[in-house]
Amino acid sequence: MAGARTLPALVLMAGLLGGCSLMPSMDSLNPFASKGPRMAELTPIQASATLRQVWSYQIGKAGMAVFYPAIVGHSGYVAAADGSLARLDQGQPVWRIQAGKPLSAGVGSDGVTVVVGTAAGEVLAFSARDGAPLWQARVSSEVLAPPLVVGDLVVVRSGDNRVVAFDARGQRKWLYQRPTPTLFLRSTAPMLLVEPFVLVGFPGGKLVAIASHNGAPVWEGTVATPKGATELDRLADVVAAPATAGPLGCAVAFQGRLTCFDFAQGGTTLWTRELSSAAGLAVDPRGVYVSDDEGSLHALAVESGASLWKQDRLSHRRLTAPLVVNRSYLALGDVQGVVHLLRRDDGDFAARFTTDGSPIMAPPQLGNGQIVLQTRQGGVYALEVQ
Repeated sequence: MAGARTLPALVLMAGLLGGCSLMPSMDSLNPFASKGPRMAELTPIQASATLRQVWSYQIGKAGMAVFYPAIVGHSGYVAAADGSLARLDQGQPVWRIQAGKPLSAGVGSDGVTVVVGTAAGEVLAFSARDGAPLWQARVSSEVLAPPLVVGDLVVVRSGDNRVVAFDARGQRKWLYQRPTPTLFLRSTAPMLLVEPFVLVGFPGGKLVAIASHNGAPVWEGTVATPKGATELDRLADVVAAPATAGPLGCAVAFQGRLTCFDFAQGGTTLWTRELSSAAGLAVDPRGVYVSDDEGSLHALAVESGASLWKQDRLSHRRLTAPLVVNRSYLALGDVQGVVHLLRRDDGDFAARFTTDGSPIMAPPQLGNGQIVLQTRQGGVYALEVQ
């Protein structure tokens, strides 16, 4: 289980730490803040593949927000903290607008509607065709995670852990809320649609399947159980997006564990592993791949959770969740803007690509066979494996 020494990295990766009005400083939370572990230096690798830049684009700085590029077909939608919002088709801007307000979250899109959020709890929807404003709505607190947009449904998670669904006109359809602990980690992670429900991770180590049509809880799974003598010790929050492959769904908690569920059996727990992660995981029919809070990448067998391999040469580099690429590789970013390509079968390094040197906070996305990512300085890159 992670201790206090890993907390600063988590807060930087996961967003802000708070609960209700409680907002302690980093130094007061962690007496080891100035004595953190040393980040692993990158050493030369024997490359077996190449990461080639297909295109790049500058959208603007993220500030303290975490922005996810939304990839739909041949289009990508990207945003920045200053309110910039753009549609890119194969790296070329189709339109670029100013949302009119600073942004704190995005982007969600289904190729018809583009949705972003603000720190004031505003939800802003635009046309994917030309960037024209469509509607605005408001939730109860700041929006930190990208909205989920599917057809006539826009699902927004606010910083106080309420989940609200709007229709295509911006009218509220339903609200889901649950009790939260006094102290919790604010999540920037996307929600996941697994019809007919939306999967959302919560403080206290819970994964909840919410019915997409009415907001009712379908089932609730325990990813991790809070333990310890203090509120900090009892932090066991699911702050990374869940991942699925067929009927298997997995989620991981900070200071908790990794748990996989069987959706076909109403969320029955299949297996668990003691792992702490705020970055997240990926799943394919062969394995579950998770970046832990110490900077190691683990590959676990889908059927049992048994270890397949562990890559620990990226320790304390604040890794993103991995992305499965071409069924052969895993791509993930780090705090220095480096993209690492690892072989899926054994975890060995296959290639490396350096962006603008600023942190890659959101996991790389896959679109048209390309790896798309955004840095804190606002660089958007599309890479392909050769």
